[in-house]
Amino acid sequence: MRSEPIDPSGLEWTRVSPKYLRVRLLGWLIGSLVWILLASVPLVLRLTGVWDSFPPVWLAWGLPAVVLVSAVWRGILLPRQVRAIGYAERDDDLLVRQGVFFQRTMVVPYGRMQYVDVAVGPIERAFGICTLKLHTASPATNAFIPGLPTGEGARLREQLSARGEARLAGL
Repeated sequence: MRSEPIDPSGLEWTRVSPKYLRVRLLGWLIGSLVWILLASVPLVLRLTGVWDSFPPVWLAWGLPAVVLVSAVWRGILLPRQVRAIGYAERDDDLLVRQGVFFQRTMVVPYGRMQYVDVAVGPIERAFGICTLKLHTASPATNAFIPGLPTGEGARLREQLSARGEARLAGL
């Protein structure tokens, strides 16, 4: 993964599973179709003669066009957004990064972790991936890593929990 200016130097970032892109694309496709259908209702009503004067012709055609263009733009960005997600384990903390335009690198100290949760929904389960959630005392520092292979998610959960307990015990 390419290092960005906000990232600490010399880190080896671990990327999420490529299967996560398929999950995101599936969600994008379903969501986009629903929004395009909803945005096309005024056009259909206008073309069938149910609405003759409202909405204006430019709005009836423009609304689905705007939704379509924004959906295509989101679809184009999805692969890059998924590639931008990563994590790096250090001796005292875990770093989680994400974002293309608005990048974010979060440092979660092991000693601040209260619990680590692995969540799997039906679509994630079908693709063999999970989401790891890190909970701390402050909601602002809660982090998550989506798109992990289930084996890696379970391994990371156990390892982070053990490191967190060791830091709390002062070992």
